[in-house]
Amino acid sequence: MISRFLPALLIAGITGGNLASADSAESYKKDIVPLLETYCYSCHGEGVSKGKFSMDEFKDLSKHLDDKKHWLAVWRNIRSQIMPPSDEDQLATDEKKKLMAWIERDVFKLDPANPDPGRVTIRRLNRTEYSNAVFDLLGVEYDTREAFPADDTGYGFDNIGDVLSMSPLLMEKYIAAADEVVALALPEGAAAQVPRVDIEGKSFKNSGAPDTDGSWMPFAKSQKVSFEQDIKWEGEYQIKVEYSIHGATEATTDEAMLNVTAGGAPVGKVSLGWDQRRVIDLTGKAPLKAGKQTIEIAISPARRPLPAEEELFFKVQRVIVQGPLGGSQQELAKGYRMIFVDGPPPDTVTGKDRYARKIMRSFVSRAFRKPLDEPTIDKLAAIVRDVSAEPGKTFQDGIKQAIAICLASPRFLFRVEFQPEPNNPAKIVQLDEYSLASRLSFFIWGSVPDDELLSLAFNTKLRANLPAQVDRMLKDPRAKRLTKNFIGQWLQARDVETVAMSAKTILGKPTNREAAKTFDSRLRSDMQTETEMLFDFILREKRPVEELISARYSFLNERLANFYGIDGVTGEEFQPVDLTEHPERGGILTQGTFLMVTSNPTRTSAVKRGLFVLDNILGTPAPPAPPGVPELESAVTAGNAHPTMREMMEIHRKKPECRGCHARMDPIGLGLENFNALGQFRSSEHGKPIDAAGQLLTGEKFSDVAALKEILATKRRQDFYRCLSEKLLTYAIGRGMEYYDSTTIDQLTDRLEKNKGSLRELVQGIIESAPFQKRRGDS
Repeated sequence: MISRFLPALLIAGITGGNLASADSAESYKKDIVPLLETYCYSCHGEGVSKGKFSMDEFKDLSKHLDDKKHWLAVWRNIRSQIMPPSDEDQLATDEKKKLMAWIERDVFKLDPANPDPGRVTIRRLNRTEYSNAVFDLLGVEYDTREAFPADDTGYGFDNIGDVLSMSPLLMEKYIAAADEVVALALPEGAAAQVPRVDIEGKSFKNSGAPDTDGSWMPFAKSQKVSFEQDIKWEGEYQIKVEYSIHGATEATTDEAMLNVTAGGAPVGKVSLGWDQRRVIDLTGKAPLKAGKQTIEIAISPARRPLPAEEELFFKVQRVIVQGPLGGSQQELAKGYRMIFVDGPPPDTVTGKDRYARKIMRSFVSRAFRKPLDEPTIDKLAAIVRDVSAEPGKTFQDGIKQAIAICLASPRFLFRVEFQPEPNNPAKIVQLDEYSLASRLSFFIWGSVPDDELLSLAFNTKLRANLPAQVDRMLKDPRAKRLTKNFIGQWLQARDVETVAMSAKTILGKPTNREAAKTFDSRLRSDMQTETEMLFDFILREKRPVEELISARYSFLNERLANFYGIDGVTGEEFQPVDLTEHPERGGILTQGTFLMVTSNPTRTSAVKRGLFVLDNILGTPAPPAPPGVPELESAVTAGNAHPTMREMMEIHRKKPECRGCHARMDPIGLGLENFNALGQFRSSEHGKPIDAAGQLLTGEKFSDVAALKEILATKRRQDFYRCLSEKLLTYAIGRGMEYYDSTTIDQLTDRLEKNKGSLRELVQGIIESAPFQKRRGDS
């Protein structure tokens, strides 16, 4: 944790010249040294330096008092009550306040009235933001996972400016992607497209089993799902079924036949087998009459897998119906409607030029997040005109070329903020309202601002209407992107669908097929949904953030409830469930998402779980493990071939190099040991009862996971408030926290305290904070 602050500390030391003043030195000798002698020197002074940390070994007092790295470690450990140790004399409340205030005032040079907003690095759109932006601008679903390499991460998130670099190869990919996106938005004949209807896969139902739909159809069972589509015009139609194959993680011999009909006429038939493509399609044609027509999707077993192999499942993602194909009926493509705001272009050259300018001004101002200057509009209009004049080209071709150029422009690919006084680090300025609109929209929607935000920015009324706009944006369906992206990274929820787990070993089943009867791949998605719904509910309903830890409710469907051992939940739909009678459940630490991503493939990991809580809940991460640390399995002996996790950790902790850090993380990890690596509750391990009792490094004792959650949500609430504030602010502004952000974090934690821990208030507080609203003058 300390090392991540070093760059800023070093810069501050070089540029600020903040060598300790005479007053600071006198204050240190008079007020601080007595506290250090009383509470710290027994371990870190007078010749003793536990953890290789000494507080009185220095040659120059002035430099010592300007050593921000040193005092940052003191400040963080005192604030979180890690130091002094819980079995030593503790600082009185006023003594702790005095020491903390001195470090903040005399060492960090913080001004609570004018917090430092920090440095801003120009940010490239990451894959998720690019995908969201082209969908919001053009209605195009573009798979950036296939088009671009994975984004680097920093501080746990993939939207950090310092790691979002741009290589020449990636720039080439963006140029190619721009052409692909506009081709999808404005395909040939977009102004006269054959009418199209998209039907979700889960809309296809089994008439004999209403709870069964097209989202999960086992190869082993003959079954049909169908949907009645209202056909307006008689004629020939194209039916495209987009689907995917799930179940086995390795190749299998399991096969089935897929048969699709529409209105009783055959559309297509194909053999299904193991296939890891995200989207596969079957396309065919069928004559349909006007009125209600049934589209039916049927699968039947073809070849069963070998005994040791897993079974496969078929999932309908979407069915696209287009027709009639003869051209008797036409409609404007979605992208066409979004771009050509006034419909088809005029016939005259002057009219087309005027229309091109209107389109460019409307589209590009949103894409660039600022009003277009006239010279740029002139250039884009000239491109439209020149391309349209080429043989065989049309006005639409010219617009496509101009938009493609915009999508490959740095003004779209990078989030650039206007700097009124560049290269003046001492100057702190308020963001212009267009930059504020962009920060706001990328924070909550993960995408470009909409017309309302840009209109308010244009009229310099966005700040005056900020609370109302935040309310509006959080009510918009696009706000689910904040939940998905933030939770997906802070809690690693996005990893639960792909993390390697051996259900066979964990559940003690003879084969993967047997294990899949208890734990199939749908549960991974269910777990992610549970975690996202809890966060979303707490945000929208203005609930206290500590309910993320201690909630006595959750959102479950029948499948996940059965896996957890909770009765009374029926159906595929997720629903609120009272967990009062299940005190072991409730909150993110007892959800399958957290429990799986903090486990090893074949067993639990007290270390991973403890480290995760320290880093992401309490904000007090342990240092990296020293090199050469032996694996836990080395604890297995002839006399104890199947030790419990606690027994292995006790042997591991006997090693001097391991003892210190494990005293911090092991009690937490072992407190969660009642949950196996897949998230099921258990009372014993290898026939021995599980002991989940423990004591935190800060002294609080607990007997089980329910008591541990209670401590984290109450006695350690301030630590959680601060940690969550740091994580969410990091995500919002795209940079890691520095020592000078402590003033802002204090303000956010105070706001949480005054507003009963409301997550909604934390979001508002971040948006109103100095790091979000302001910037330094430096580039």
